[in-house]
Amino acid sequence: MEKQDMTDRTGIFAGDDPFVIAQRWLEEAEQSEINDPNAVALATVDATGLPNVRMVLLKEISPDSFWFYTNYNSAKGRELEQSGKAAMVLHWKSLRRQLRIRGTVTREDGPEADAYYASRSLKSRLGAWASRQSEPLESRTALMAKVAKITAQKGPNPERPPFWGGFRLSPVEIEFWADGAFRLHDRFVWRREHPENEWEIHRLNP
Repeated sequence: MEKQDMTDRTGIFAGDDPFVIAQRWLEEAEQSEINDPNAVALATVDATGLPNVRMVLLKEISPDSFWFYTNYNSAKGRELEQSGKAAMVLHWKSLRRQLRIRGTVTREDGPEADAYYASRSLKSRLGAWASRQSEPLESRTALMAKVAKITAQKGPNPERPPFWGGFRLSPVEIEFWADGAFRLHDRFVWRREHPENEWEIHRLNP
């Protein structure tokens, strides 16, 4: 059940669906950010509980989740599979806003992953085959030699590697943050215990 007075959420915070608001913010950032408005800091934890964070590209905001793609054998891929949970943040300096998301992750390596892989440049598709992401690398020269070998083997239309595909984050918490004067920022958080539950909305102290 929604707790927050709806009249308090106006302007950039207005709306009944957090995914729609998030998409609107991203579209605004696409008009003002110089590079990669869809860059997100993705946080995971390893088997010991030690956090890891790195930048990835958010590829889609669907009606119920946030999508990104990676090598399943990478450190982040293994950690996502092990914990089933993740967090991410998008920070847009040009808009002085940020979006924080926490929730559960599901591996998606079906038609959506095939379609996105096919949309990438040929060099990026071949690079996905060549890179043993997160593993030690002898040299840049060795990597380029592997790319050349894969290019000869796979040709101009390589299939998606079985170790590469998507993850979707189904949030249990989404926080919208906007910079305020004197560090009195505006913050609204949408929370639910499980992805199938109704949202509760709260304004937070800065």
